[in-house]
Amino acid sequence: MNDLQTYLEVARLHADYAAVVDNRQWEAWPEFFLDECEYKIQPRENFDRGFPLATLYLISKAMLKDRVYGISETLFHDPYYQRHVCGLPRILKDEGGALHVEANYAVFRTKLTGESTVYNVGRYIDRIRRTPDGLKFESRICVFDTEMIPNSLIYPI
Repeated sequence: MNDLQTYLEVARLHADYAAVVDNRQWEAWPEFFLDECEYKIQPRENFDRGFPLATLYLISKAMLKDRVYGISETLFHDPYYQRHVCGLPRILKDEGGALHVEANYAVFRTKLTGESTVYNVGRYIDRIRRTPDGLKFESRICVFDTEMIPNSLIYPI
């Protein structure tokens, strides 16, 4: 069982992550991860069946930084805002210094000329490590419940 301080640190990590992504602070996004990390956005059906196919799969901080470059410098798309609503994290176990954490999420998307819609709903499955710089994601798997993502996936979930 983890102490209250650890729980509050995990909750803060989740809240800070959502704030950075919602505020388009792309350069700060990779700093939530270890150098050797995993970031995956995967449909629930594939996750539940153990299939490796994912909508997005990045396996290092360098790949996350490359995604940031793509978002900010090369991708052209109809701009939109997104807003995360994250459930309270559940710390499932502490295994060899790695916290195994799950939390539900919902992401709303607002296009500049339209109304807000539900964009993506699912759960985060995280493996988190304590570092001298605070908690960092060793792995973040975003398992989304729908079989399809409307349009395209540009920004991190």
